[in-house]
Amino acid sequence: MASTTRPQMAAQPALRVLIIGVIGFLTLADLFATQAILPVLATRFGVSPGAIGVAANAGTIGMAIAGLLAGVLAGDIDRRRGIWMSLALLAVPTTLLAFAPNPVVFALLRIAQGLCMATAFTLTITYLAEQCSPDDAATSLAAYVTGVVASNLVGRLIASTAVSLAGVATSFYIFAGLNLAGALLVRASLSSSAPMMRMHAPGHFWSAWATHLADARLRRCYAIGFLILFAFIGVFTYVGFVLAKPPLSVSMRSIGVIFLCFAPSMLTTPFAGQVASRYGAARVLPLSLVLAIGGLGLMLLPDVAAVFCGMVLVALGTFFAQAIATGFVGRVAMTEKAAASGLYLFFYYAGGLVGAVVVGQLFDQLGWSAAVIAGGVALTLGAVIGLGLRTAPPLNAH
Repeated sequence: MASTTRPQMAAQPALRVLIIGVIGFLTLADLFATQAILPVLATRFGVSPGAIGVAANAGTIGMAIAGLLAGVLAGDIDRRRGIWMSLALLAVPTTLLAFAPNPVVFALLRIAQGLCMATAFTLTITYLAEQCSPDDAATSLAAYVTGVVASNLVGRLIASTAVSLAGVATSFYIFAGLNLAGALLVRASLSSSAPMMRMHAPGHFWSAWATHLADARLRRCYAIGFLILFAFIGVFTYVGFVLAKPPLSVSMRSIGVIFLCFAPSMLTTPFAGQVASRYGAARVLPLSLVLAIGGLGLMLLPDVAAVFCGMVLVALGTFFAQAIATGFVGRVAMTEKAAASGLYLFFYYAGGLVGAVVVGQLFDQLGWSAAVIAGGVALTLGAVIGLGLRTAPPLNAH
């Protein structure tokens, strides 16, 4: 595109990168924040950890559906308008969560949140690809990913602190305010952006999904994404219950501080693409997941410091691997890149939902060790599949 179509994206590169990072944070700040307050929510609704874990992570249903559809149906949407409207609408279910009378309503509102978040996320990724030069796009995407990683840390910290000081309702009001702030920031800082071209033939958008699912390399990436979030949500959803109960007996506010475990990932994740390009995705991604598996072992120890160190390693490994898989999808898909990314998001968030359900049942019935073992099995499978990223044939392999 000519430079006249993106004056705001071209000016003041440092400020642009900061803004993109903040937008990434504000887009997904809600997604995993509730994990930090699950013990309080379980008590509020009088349900088991597994039940509230599924309700809280129901947002992944909306994320999966919206990610799948937005990748192929956004051909005629002005990117900026779609992003800020999605974030503005996100404030509605976020506010209503404060009044949810039971876990079912809570889960439905979380699904609505997921629909809004994934739409904004997919449109932002597409916007950056279309509006930036290749070099600027790489920098902007790294900033956006950093903001998303920051949302895992700061979102949980905000939720736990707000609940400990002012209650559950106040926590959701704060996040609704952040949703509106994100909408205003997008509207004020990004230039208007009509799509560069229609991404699919009218009435045949599903053909893009079929094309990508026929590629063995992409199938591997989709499976890896599924397994990564299966383990990630399965472990981080229920670790709060372990921290809150004896023998660890960590307070709600301190649990929020423990989620500083995501801070190192903010520094390392943006470099995942560079490292994978230099050493190969088939080598780096499995090693990243092996690091995460080692962290799971530490999380079994009855010691707060050991659990914290384990959480750091799990976060480092899974975020790094997820960034590599996402980048691999972009390199492998020669056409319909938005649809390929949408499929990845679908499998990724579907894995998170399945992880919340399966690991939640294991946690309720068999305890924390069984939950951690399930996460370890998923990451091991992901590492094994990742070994073939370099050698898988390009199309129609079985």
